[in-house]
Amino acid sequence: MTRTNEDPSDDLSVIPPKTWATGVPAVTHALEYSLSQTSARRTALTLLNINQVKGFDCPGCAWPEPKPGRRHLNEYCENGAKHVNDEATSRRITADFFREHSIDELDAKSDYWLNQQGRLTEPMVKRPGATHYEPIGWDEALDLLARELRALDSPDEALFYVSGRLNNEAAFLLQLLAHAFGTNNLPDCSNLCHESSGRGLGESLGIGKGSVSLDDIHHSDLIFVVGQNPGTNHPRMLSSLEETKRNGGRVVAVNTLPEAGLMRFKHPQKARGVIGRGTPIADQFVHIRAGGDLALFQALNKLLLEAEDAAPGTVLDHAWITAHSTGFHEFAEHARTVSWDDILTATGLTRQEIQQIHERVLASRSAIVCWAMGVTQHKHGVATIREIVNFLMLRGNIGKPGAGVCPVRGHSNVQGDRTMGVWEQMPQSFLDALGREFGFTAPSHHGYDAVQGIRAMLAGDAKVFLGVAGNFVRATPDSAVTERAMRGCRLTAHVSTKLNRSHTVCGETALILPTLGRSDRDVQAAGEQFVTVEDSMSDVHASRGKLPPASPWLLSEVAIIARLGRRILGATPEIPWEEFEDDYDTIRDRISRVVPGFEDFNERVSRPSGFNLPNPVNHGTFRTPTGKATFTRNDFEMPLVPKGHLLLQSLRSHDQWNTVPYSLNDRYRGVMGARRVVMVNPEDLAELGIADRDQVDLVSVWHDGVERRAENFTAVSYPASRGSAAAYYPETNVLVPLDSVADKSNCPTSKAIVVRLEPAAATA
Repeated sequence: MTRTNEDPSDDLSVIPPKTWATGVPAVTHALEYSLSQTSARRTALTLLNINQVKGFDCPGCAWPEPKPGRRHLNEYCENGAKHVNDEATSRRITADFFREHSIDELDAKSDYWLNQQGRLTEPMVKRPGATHYEPIGWDEALDLLARELRALDSPDEALFYVSGRLNNEAAFLLQLLAHAFGTNNLPDCSNLCHESSGRGLGESLGIGKGSVSLDDIHHSDLIFVVGQNPGTNHPRMLSSLEETKRNGGRVVAVNTLPEAGLMRFKHPQKARGVIGRGTPIADQFVHIRAGGDLALFQALNKLLLEAEDAAPGTVLDHAWITAHSTGFHEFAEHARTVSWDDILTATGLTRQEIQQIHERVLASRSAIVCWAMGVTQHKHGVATIREIVNFLMLRGNIGKPGAGVCPVRGHSNVQGDRTMGVWEQMPQSFLDALGREFGFTAPSHHGYDAVQGIRAMLAGDAKVFLGVAGNFVRATPDSAVTERAMRGCRLTAHVSTKLNRSHTVCGETALILPTLGRSDRDVQAAGEQFVTVEDSMSDVHASRGKLPPASPWLLSEVAIIARLGRRILGATPEIPWEEFEDDYDTIRDRISRVVPGFEDFNERVSRPSGFNLPNPVNHGTFRTPTGKATFTRNDFEMPLVPKGHLLLQSLRSHDQWNTVPYSLNDRYRGVMGARRVVMVNPEDLAELGIADRDQVDLVSVWHDGVERRAENFTAVSYPASRGSAAAYYPETNVLVPLDSVADKSNCPTSKAIVVRLEPAAATA
């Protein structure tokens, strides 16, 4: 297998956006990419085992699988197939590669090029003053990392970052290591994407998770899909929405961009999706302005209250409100005051469009609201989620079949990592249980989240960074500032399967610690091991790798963390690191005694479907200060965009997973052959005096007075909502200041970047 040594050249072509998703082309593209990475035999092995009972969990997203017996033999999507075979690639990076390429040379390469070089095969170190990585043995590498951590003046000078690709067992060990070491500095990828969901749901319902199951999705009367693109980010959700439609349910799509998957879905495993026209998904497409979701749900709540006034006792679920909630009267008094002028300005919708949604709500007996980062990554993201909960509670759509909240997670185990204790603000009850089990007192003060961690590195208050999975440098905002922060560290270390930008932005000393992938077999002293994950709907199940490891020198994430723990904290009876590495059952035994809901973990996860973590909300229990669900008063808020500017949202292309593009194409949006494009409504382009295909720079200026510029983008006429624009990340992360975060959650506002378009400096 030859390695791709050149980036594909930018050769932009634009065709009309697709009006349907998946079908035979998705199968073809998945196979084409898979076979470009590895052999037909390995491709078949991965695809036959992905998301199967005795196989491995797809790392691509966190959408749940149907129960065994209802699960398809090909229970994966186009992007899942591409992602898993990207990991299963036959390409390898050896010590010779790092001798050939300096760190500066690698830093000049694109994200695409770095990813295409293949799997990492052995530990590497960049020593102080060195220009290249060089090989290092595992013992020396972990001794070096442990020595730097022990030499810190305070444990709080260390950051332990986690991506959602980490499994439950490794996540539990990492937070155990950090807490026993003496710090709560456990930033994770949730800080960057769904932190607003956890905060908003926690304040309203007492738990920061969704409350619905696949059965609820399939049998709901009405589903809102808000600020998300299932066709690209979690395509198997389209199969579930298709079942909703076939059972008579309705779908309302709320988005700044028309998305192909929400128009029509052609199921590639059903005849109607191969030779038929497929299934229309959205019954109503709500073409909202960016940041207008809070105003939309305030409008719907206002209409529901007025409908109840007109026909008392027929609209609201007063029995549920009285029995299970508090704060209704204060909420209702405020909700009536929101003005229609503000609502229509913020949403860009007509009164008639909102009335049509309202009528769908009145006609439904159950409703679910699903959302993703189009909601969370706004300054008022927490308020929006609280208003969504208000909307659902008004008609008792919490805790009954076909109803509830559904934050759709992007990483396969981002929710599980948080359940396992990876959070800078874990509740004292968890810390006390952890301390009792392992014989130490965990620190009780809050640690740094991702944004605070960057600030701490900048200030010299954090000196050692350990990242386990993920690509921190490219996932975070304010790219130049983040890179300066990382380069100021005494040591940076990354546990990774493949090369990425974070390996080229080094501290004084830098380590690359290569690990097994989700698809790799994991054999330890006690035999072949499995790990577990938790999906978006709180289902916990096993994942068993099937491929031979990419290199004999790879260690599992569990083994790396356990060996590091022994070196930092010593081998003690209280924390038997070696036992944990040898047999993952022993980790799950400890989890069962520390983490609520995981009792008899080993026995329950051995069932074909695993088990579901109970959500107290569905049993009428709310872990709020009052013991009831809380109606909240949310002040009207909308992004303020000066004349001559646009509100830019960052997003990923269809041929992209997280920060890694697999090609330069965005097939469903019709943007092919380039990534530095900005999609703008044609009327906005005309008002700005910019022609379709003009070269522009994107310039954001914030209250700090610093001008941030993303250069050399092509303006593309696109059916975005008026006043909105869209461009791909991570290329646009440079435009988001570190200080631009959501109220209360500290989540970067990557969907609300005020920009102006200037003629590109290169062509001016």
